[in-house]
Amino acid sequence: MDATPRISLVLPAFNEGAVIARAVAEAEATLVGRFTAFEVIVVDDGSTDGTADEVQRQLPLAPHTRLLRHGTNRGYGAALRTGFEAARYPLVAFTDADCQFDLADLADLAPLANEYDIVAGYRADRKDPWRRRFLSRGYNLLARTLLGTRVRDVDCALKVFRRDALATLLPESRGFFVNTEMLTRARLLGLTVSERPVMHRPRLGGDSKVSLWEVPRTFRTLVGFWWNEVVWAAPVPAVIQARVAVSEPTPMPRRASEPLRPTAPRGRHREAA
Repeated sequence: MDATPRISLVLPAFNEGAVIARAVAEAEATLVGRFTAFEVIVVDDGSTDGTADEVQRQLPLAPHTRLLRHGTNRGYGAALRTGFEAARYPLVAFTDADCQFDLADLADLAPLANEYDIVAGYRADRKDPWRRRFLSRGYNLLARTLLGTRVRDVDCALKVFRRDALATLLPESRGFFVNTEMLTRARLLGLTVSERPVMHRPRLGGDSKVSLWEVPRTFRTLVGFWWNEVVWAAPVPAVIQARVAVSEPTPMPRRASEPLRPTAPRGRHREAA
C-alpha cells in the first residue's frame, strides 16, 4: 500500500440533477488537499433528468472528474460495478451522489486500509426519516444473523476498499442488495473489515431512490442469497490468494462471473462492530 494514499471515488447517480453539480464540486474540493492523487468517477445510470448534462457542465471546473454513462437504468449495483471496474488507484471508495456524506471522513477511513481490506463507515447520527431508520435496523440485524456481515450499518454509502481485494468482490447484484452481497462475500473469502463512524447529513435536493417497494424485493434477494451462497455453498479448500501490486494507475480488469474462492485470513485482527 502506498505511504501516500491515491484514491478513486465512485459516485453512482440516477436522476440526481438537482444535486450532482454540488456533489462533484465537493468531491474535488475535499479530496485535493487530502490525497496525493485522486479521481472522481461519476456513473450516470440512465438518468432522464439531465444529470449527465449537469456533470458535463461541471467538468471544466473539475479536472479530476470523468463521466461514465449507462444508456438505460441498470440499477445501483450495476452502476457501482461500472465505476469499480474503471477505477485506477490502489484505494477505491464510493459514496452516493446526494451529498449526505461529508467526504472529509475519507481522510480518516483511508489510512486504515493499510491494515484492513475494507473500511466501512456507519452513520453515527443518521438524518433519515424514522421509518427508514427503523427498517434499516431490522435489515441490519437480519443481515448479520443470516449472512454474517459483521457491521452495524451495512448500507452506509461511504466505504473504502483495497483495490486488490475489491477485484474479488465485484458485485453481481444490480439493485440495493449490493452492499450486503459484497460484505458477505468478504466474510466468505476471509477478508478483514473495520467499521468507523462517519457524519451523515439531510438530503438537500432531489428525491431518495430507496422506496418502501424495495423492502420486500431486497428481503427476497437476501433470503435467496443466504440459501444459495451460504447454506448450500459447496465447501472448497482454502487457498491463499496472491496480492496484486499496483504501481501505475491501470483500469480494473473486467471479469466474468466465477465461483467464490475462499482465502485464508492473513493473521490480522478481524474487527467487528
